[in-house]
Amino acid sequence: MSEVFNLFMIGLGNGAIYSMIALGLVVIYRSTGLLNFAQGEMAMFTTFLVWTLSELGWPLPLALLGGMVLGFLVGALVHQVIVRPVGDPHEKPLAVVIVTIGLYLGIHALAKLIWGTTDQDLDKLFGGGQVDLFGTKVAWQKLGAVFVLGIEALVFYFIFQKTKIGLAMRAVASNPESAGLVGVPVTKVLMIGWGLAAALGAVAGTFLAPSSAVSPNLMQLALIYGFAAITLGGFDSFVGAVVGGLTIGVLTDVLPYFDDNLGDFASKMPLAPAFILILIVLLIRPQGLFGTKRVERV
Repeated sequence: MSEVFNLFMIGLGNGAIYSMIALGLVVIYRSTGLLNFAQGEMAMFTTFLVWTLSELGWPLPLALLGGMVLGFLVGALVHQVIVRPVGDPHEKPLAVVIVTIGLYLGIHALAKLIWGTTDQDLDKLFGGGQVDLFGTKVAWQKLGAVFVLGIEALVFYFIFQKTKIGLAMRAVASNPESAGLVGVPVTKVLMIGWGLAAALGAVAGTFLAPSSAVSPNLMQLALIYGFAAITLGGFDSFVGAVVGGLTIGVLTDVLPYFDDNLGDFASKMPLAPAFILILIVLLIRPQGLFGTKRVERV
C-alpha cells in the first residue's frame, strides 16, 4: 500500500505541472476562445531564460521570478508583433490558430539557434530532500509543485474575480465587440493574457526540467497532458484545469501498478491514457467537467 501512496504522490507532483500548463492554456482560451498550440514552446523558451539567469549566478527562486517577468514580456511581445496583426481572434479564429502552430515551429527553432541542442541541467526548486508521510518518502519537489499550483490558483481566482483587469478579460472573452464599445481596451487585455500564459510556462518548465533536462523538446510531451487536463476539466475553467491536471497525473502514474498488462501497455504507449480520457470526455461531456456549456440562439 505504501508503494501505491508513493505513486499517488508522484502523480500529484507531475499532475501539478500539467495543471500549470493547463492554466496557461485556459488563460488564452478565456481571452480568445482558441487553443494556443505554442503554449508548450513558450514555456520551454521561458524555462531557458530561467536557466540562463541561474547560470549567471542568480539563486534559482530569484531566477524563476526573473524568468516569469521576462516570460510575461515575451508573451506580450509575441501577441503585439505576431498575433495581433493577423486580426481579431474572434473574427478570424482559423488564422490565429495557424499562427500559433507557426509559433510552435518558430520558437522551437529559435531556442535551438540561441541555446543549441545540448541538454542543460537545472536544480530542483525545493531541493533533493524527502519528507516522511505515512511511512513513505515523498520528495519535497513534488510537494512544492502542488503548493505552488495552489498559490497560482488562488492568484488567478483573485485576478479574475476581484480586479478590474480580470473583469475586463472576462468581458472580452464573452463579447469583445460590446467590451470595446464600453471602453475596455481589448488589445491590451489580450496582450496581458498572452503575457500571463508565458509567465505560467516558466513555472511549469522550472518544475519539469530537473526530471528531464532543459532542452528544446522539454514541453512536447507535457503539453499533450496539459491538453488532456483542460479537455477533462473544461477549456474555460481554472478549477477544471487544476482538477484535470492532477487527475491526469495520478492516473498515468498509479494505474499501471494494478495491472501488469496495463503497465506494459503504458510503458510502450505513455500517452494512451491521456488520449483515451480525451476521447471519452469529448463523447460524453464535450465542455468538460467544469466547463461552461454554450447555448446559441438560432
